[in-house]
Amino acid sequence: MNRRLGAGWLTAAAVVLLTVVAACGSSGGGTGTASKGTVTVAGFNFPESSILAELYGEALAHDGYSVNYKLNLGTRKVVAPALQSGQIDIYPGYAASELEYYNNGAGEATADPAATTAKLNTYLAKLNAEALTPSQAFDGNAYAVTKATADKYNLKTLSDLTPIAGQLVFGAGPECPTYKFCLPGLSSVYGLHFKQTLTLDTDGPATRAAFKNGSIQVGLVFSSDADLNALGLVVLQDDKHMIAADNVVPVVRTAIATDEVKKVLNNIDANLTTADLVTMNGQVELLHQDADAVASAYLQQHNYFA
Repeated sequence: MNRRLGAGWLTAAAVVLLTVVAACGSSGGGTGTASKGTVTVAGFNFPESSILAELYGEALAHDGYSVNYKLNLGTRKVVAPALQSGQIDIYPGYAASELEYYNNGAGEATADPAATTAKLNTYLAKLNAEALTPSQAFDGNAYAVTKATADKYNLKTLSDLTPIAGQLVFGAGPECPTYKFCLPGLSSVYGLHFKQTLTLDTDGPATRAAFKNGSIQVGLVFSSDADLNALGLVVLQDDKHMIAADNVVPVVRTAIATDEVKKVLNNIDANLTTADLVTMNGQVELLHQDADAVASAYLQQHNYFA
């Protein structure tokens, strides 16, 4: 149900188009001195991925690498084979979604980012790739209430919902009743039993309209949505660690995963937060700024270019 899993219906024909799409990528140089090498950074076909790819690429360029970009390359069905074939070197991934892609949906992802990434690396090692240290920044399923509801019941965590869930209406996409990190998990882990459950869309316009008109008080969103603040929605903390760890993590070909490359990328992820993702996503999606400019401003503000 996570948007980061990618569309399952893309065919192998999409991979054939890869070289055509890749030719549309931009490129960026290093610091003007002799290059330490050339790396190609790719991204999925949604704005947050472009922002993350730019963060990685611009930091590597500042460190002296020549960087090529293949942004908006497609879903995982396109990006993962490109990494395996050496057409790209790095892409910003999401730990649980990467694991469930490479293990063919075996259900091994957990709420533990380190353990999920370690499991992911058992699959990537066979493909001459590796995932680096996961960030605390998380883009995955989340459950939100309006600020009015949060204030009325003093809600901060999902556990806070337990005594009052029977008074509230919940809304989510059609997968939710059977998806283990949605209603089954909310029931088994948190003991939540809502007054009513509405089948809407998955973090789409119907969910937003239902929040606005008051027909739901609790709904499924994604944790780094650009419009959470504008909509006045409060994401409740997953205090019992039910939700799969879709923490941001760089996925890198082993051939270019030198200690220096790892240091640069891990340094980015060590300081990146979910709130940073929300802010940058808002700048791109709501304010229509360019991903490269947003990434550059973030790196400057956080002294990566000092």
